[in-house]
Amino acid sequence: MKEELFELGKNSYSPYSNFRVAAIVVTKDGNKLKGVNVENSSYGATICAERNAIFNAISKGYKKGDFKELHLMCLDSNKISTPCFMCRQVISELFDKESKVILYNINGDTEEYKVSELCPYPFSEDDLKWNQDL
Repeated sequence: MKEELFELGKNSYSPYSNFRVAAIVVTKDGNKLKGVNVENSSYGATICAERNAIFNAISKGYKKGDFKELHLMCLDSNKISTPCFMCRQVISELFDKESKVILYNINGDTEEYKVSELCPYPFSEDDLKWNQDL
């Protein structure tokens, strides 16, 4: 997966941060959906590789719970980078708590987490329910 992430990361559009990121979502049926970070001079319009890959899968018809694992690599750092908190929110919404998130650096080092470890206190649909009896 390391080589695939590295090649994919070359497609990143990151002229402002020079921080190229690639992500691959592996679905429970074995398909791989890819994404890279795409920056914009209006920074709020930027999308991270993780959300790009996940939204790519959703646009292909995959649903909440269809995801097995997420692989992530930053091409411009020796450090293993973790998803930002916006991405963690999306991951915690759509992946099972036991799904794997595998992080890579360009040297081939990896760290593996369960979604529940990266997102121990998720904001979920249950937080949006209110008690009508109040």
